[in-house]
Amino acid sequence: MTSDEAGDFSRIPILDVSALYGNDRAAVERTAATLRGYLETIGFLYVVGHTVPRADVEAVREQSKRFFALPEEQKLALKIDRNFRGYLPFAGSTIVTSSVATVSKPNQSESIFFMHEVDANAPKALEGRPLQGPNQWPDDTTLPEFRPTIERYVAGMSTLARKMVGAIALSLGLPEDSLDRYFEDPTTFLRLLHYPTQAAEEGLFGSAPHTDYGFITLLAQDDVGGLEVKNKAGEWVPAPPIPDAFVMNVGDILARWSNDQFVSTPHRVINRSGRERYSQPFFFDPSMEETIEALPVCVPEGTSPKYAPVLYGDYLMERIDKNYHYRKKQAAETARA
Repeated sequence: MTSDEAGDFSRIPILDVSALYGNDRAAVERTAATLRGYLETIGFLYVVGHTVPRADVEAVREQSKRFFALPEEQKLALKIDRNFRGYLPFAGSTIVTSSVATVSKPNQSESIFFMHEVDANAPKALEGRPLQGPNQWPDDTTLPEFRPTIERYVAGMSTLARKMVGAIALSLGLPEDSLDRYFEDPTTFLRLLHYPTQAAEEGLFGSAPHTDYGFITLLAQDDVGGLEVKNKAGEWVPAPPIPDAFVMNVGDILARWSNDQFVSTPHRVINRSGRERYSQPFFFDPSMEETIEALPVCVPEGTSPKYAPVLYGDYLMERIDKNYHYRKKQAAETARA
């Protein structure tokens, strides 16, 4: 691929990844080669042929709807904590770190975050390491199926994400398991999002133009639509929902890891459908303790990497601390103490 091809697209392609679950090595390698082309030129694709049941996707959406329909005081009982787990009220984030737009208005959504589960008595939780602690769950008497539904879904999505990690390694000519060590203790996020109907106002978005922070995102969206992806001509290309497909995209840390061989493409959400929108992005990232530096295979001979090595935990926390209002409030309260 030449640099001129990056960002030159007018639609989001579909990739059948069923070969990744089988033993036909030629088919696996063909899938990985096709994936590489999409990650280099677009940074977005639809993933089909996975093994995550439609029933599990729909069950999460139903539990999400039930949670967001709860009275505000019940949702606020799970208000997002220092470990980035819990309920983020409406308009609780503004993407000030966006490299593709000057954003001044908060996102028009409410959400609840679930990360990798860490027991409150685990050493890394007791030591107060960033983002290490237990998830916050709705009361079993209110939403008895909520937690098992979410945990089943996260397990299935983690399996799919690991298949994609292997395919990405293969796509670069590396052994399929060469990146696995970075994900032995992965940083994962499942974010359930509710976008109310949105007013037509300048600079107001369900989710303002941005790129994702991490490695890959796997998104299940309902039938409302509203996701758009920006090509190099500055056009916003719709990424409408497709049954049984996840929208997958490159995050900034994968772009950095690949020395910008893979593109982390700007995207946004505008919900002017007149209907409420629900989505469930799953973010699969390296361990907080891993150092990420350009893969040698992605650095042309005689050149230097574009980016210095970075500890993933430091990189992630910088972005979270800047973009989420409650983090700024906590920092101010700590400074006054």
